[in-house]
Amino acid sequence: MIEREVTIRNRAGLHTRPASMLVKTASRFESAVYLCRDNYEINGKSVIGVMTLAAEQGAVLTLVVEGEDETEAADAIEALFEDGFGEEL
Repeated sequence: MIEREVTIRNRAGLHTRPASMLVKTASRFESAVYLCRDNYEINGKSVIGVMTLAAEQGAVLTLVVEGEDETEAADAIEALFEDGFGEEL
């Protein structure tokens, strides 16, 4: 199991487009992907779940990935956050 903290860097936060990018990336992997915020854990492969986090710019989330390809999955997802989902930072 891999656990990392990721920060929302883009100005608009985790709205529909970045949420769908996150889910699309997470779904490429076999590993289970979860995002946690304020003791609330959601499935990282669910757009609705990701949207319920209502994560704004600067929010810190815990990324938890578990499975055979967990390292590759965690790296790919973390890269999305680091890049600000390709949006203005």
